Amino acid sequence: MPVAAPRPSLPADAAAHSDRLAARIAAVIDATGGWIGFDRFMDMALYEPGLGYYHGGAAKFGAAGDFVTAPEISSLFGRTLARLVADVLAATAGNVLELGPGTGRLAADVLGELDRLDVLPGRYELLDLSPELRSRQRATINALPPAIATRAHWLDELPPEIRGVVIANEVFDALPVQLVAWRENGVLERGVVRSSTGFAWEDRPIADPRLAAAAAALPVRATDAPYVSEINLRAHALVDALASRLVTGALICIDYGFSRAEFYHPQRASGTLMCHHRHMAHPDPFVLPGLQDITAHVDFTALAETGMAAGLQVAGYGTQAGFLIDLGITDLLAQTDPSDAARYAPLAAQTQQLLSPAEMGELFKVLALTRGIDGALRGFASGDRSRTLHVRNDTKSEEAE
Repeated sequence: MPVAAPRPSLPADAAAHSDRLAARIAAVIDATGGWIGFDRFMDMALYEPGLGYYHGGAAKFGAAGDFVTAPEISSLFGRTLARLVADVLAATAGNVLELGPGTGRLAADVLGELDRLDVLPGRYELLDLSPELRSRQRATINALPPAIATRAHWLDELPPEIRGVVIANEVFDALPVQLVAWRENGVLERGVVRSSTGFAWEDRPIADPRLAAAAAALPVRATDAPYVSEINLRAHALVDALASRLVTGALICIDYGFSRAEFYHPQRASGTLMCHHRHMAHPDPFVLPGLQDITAHVDFTALAETGMAAGLQVAGYGTQAGFLIDLGITDLLAQTDPSDAARYAPLAAQTQQLLSPAEMGELFKVLALTRGIDGALRGFASGDRSRTLHVRNDTKSEEAE
C-alpha cells in the first residue's frame, strides 16, 4: 500500500522497503479493528524485525546518516564521561552497561579513557537488539587494542543484577510514546488509522487506565485545549526495570528534554514529536516508515520520580554543558597543543558544539540516579538543577521508608 504523500524521491530499493513496512503496519491496523495507538505505530516503524528503522541496513549516525550524536561529534564526550564512570567504578567495584550503544563509538572512547586512567572494568556490557548495529559496534571496538576490546560483551537482555554504571545516551527519546490529545470534550488518545494516502490520525477515548492516570497527573488543563503531547510509559518501565536490578551504582541518562513543567508548558501545545531523515527534521511520522528516525523529548521529572519510587536517589540533574565542564572537558582539550592547529582546531570546534547553548549544551540534559553511593557525583558541582524537576511530594523510595 502507498504511504502518506508527499514523500521525497527515494531509490527504488528504499521505497520498496518502506512500502513493505507500511503494508505490515496496515495489516496490523486492520487486524485490530482499524485503529492502533501511536506507540504501536512507532514501535513497528523503529523496531519491526527486518524492516524497522533500527533493524535496517542504512547508515543512521554521522554525516552519512540521519543525525549526529555527541559521541560521533567528538571523542572528548566519551573521554569526559569516563571520569564519572571511573568514580562510580571505584565506589562499587562494578562494571559498565551501555544501553543502545549506536556505532560503539561511545563505548570505545570510554574504554580507552578508562584504560588511560588504569581503571578498566572487568566487563563493558552492551545491550542492543539490532543485528546491523551490533555488527558496527563490534567493528568499532575490535579496532581497540585486544586487552581493551576483550572487556566488551554483548547482551540480549538486562542482567538480573547490576553493579556499577548504566549509561543511557539518547535511549529514552527513541522509546515508543503514546500521544494524548486534550480537547474541549475531554482527554483522548491519538492513534493511527488507514487513509486513502496511507495513514492518518484519529483520536479515541483512552482505554488504558495507566495512560489515563498519567495524563490526569500532568499540568495540562482544559483551558489549554487544543493540546497534544507525549507520555512515555515505556521510559517509566525501563527505569523501573533498571532500578529493580541496580544493587549499587549509578544510572546516567543523557538526552534532549525538559523538566515536567517545561515539557508540558502551555505554549508547547503541539508536543515534541520529531522525525529525522538525512539531517532534515520534520513532524510527519507517516512519510517514510522504516527510513526515518522518530523521537520525542524526555520528561526528566518522570524519570526521576520513577527511579525514586523504586528506591533510587537523584544524585544530579543539569545541562550537558554544565556536566561536561564540571567533569573537565576543557582540561582534556587543553592536553592538545593549541599551536598544533591541525589537531587542536577540530577538537575546539567539537567542544563548542557539545557545549554551546545554540547546539547541544542546553537542550541536552543529564540525570544521575544512584543507589548505595554516598555523596555528590562529579559533573553536577556547579550546575545541579535537581530542584527544577519539582518531583511530586508523594514519590517514595525505600530509603525514605
